[in-house]
Amino acid sequence: METNEQQPQMPEREALTAEQQIRRRTLKAFGLFGLASLVPVGIWKYITAQPKEAGIPTPLRAVLDGNEQVANTYFSNQHLAPTFNLEQAAKAVRVNGREGIRTELDPATWQLQVLQPGREKLMIPLEAIKALPKQELVFNFKCVEGWSQIQHWGGTRLSDFIAHYKLGTRTGQPAADEGDYFNYLGMETPDKGYYVGLDMASAMHPQTLLAYEMNGEPLTALHGAPLRLIIPVKYGVKNLKRIGTITFADDRPRDFWAERGYDYHVGL
Repeated sequence: METNEQQPQMPEREALTAEQQIRRRTLKAFGLFGLASLVPVGIWKYITAQPKEAGIPTPLRAVLDGNEQVANTYFSNQHLAPTFNLEQAAKAVRVNGREGIRTELDPATWQLQVLQPGREKLMIPLEAIKALPKQELVFNFKCVEGWSQIQHWGGTRLSDFIAHYKLGTRTGQPAADEGDYFNYLGMETPDKGYYVGLDMASAMHPQTLLAYEMNGEPLTALHGAPLRLIIPVKYGVKNLKRIGTITFADDRPRDFWAERGYDYHVGL
């Protein structure tokens, strides 16, 4: 539901080249301007001269991996993102980023593809997803670039979707315990232009939604129609628009911004 209300005055990524977008995100993620002023020049040159791993020098990647390990120790499905009253939700939901949704898509022909090791792929229409229990969520959507906005989304819990279709387990049956689940879940857009990877604990979080509504109305194209991911325990870069494929695996799926210098977890 787009309106002409004034939006926060920040440079939109669409005005930047891909290289500039990556540089801006990396600087924000690490606070490199401040860090560079504190680290002796010789040490900084040594760090930046090291081989790169997933887009950044290996010493910085090691820091991100360490941060992720710490974050995983306190992550819990009992820890919920704060929620708000419906009246507090923005009427004009901010659009930020068009990776993976630049091409046209006919919602009438769209189906969600699900891939699992050793099993035939599933093709699931939107109406089947809408038939599952609906959840509504009003929370503060946070972007790693520094802005946030209270937003209202509706859809089905990803955990309910997984349980209903008996997905994500090595046995192909409802999980007897957490150890039966594959380690990861990956999502990508139909054109494969944008993709994210999630650990299964984050995917199964009770606030993680397969969203098909925004402000009580069907999603618009710019907000990820016909189906998108909403995951309040992660920054916006993980909230993939226009899901085309969901893949379960024990190895980490590829992740668009992790390949460009971000940490894989990107949790709040």
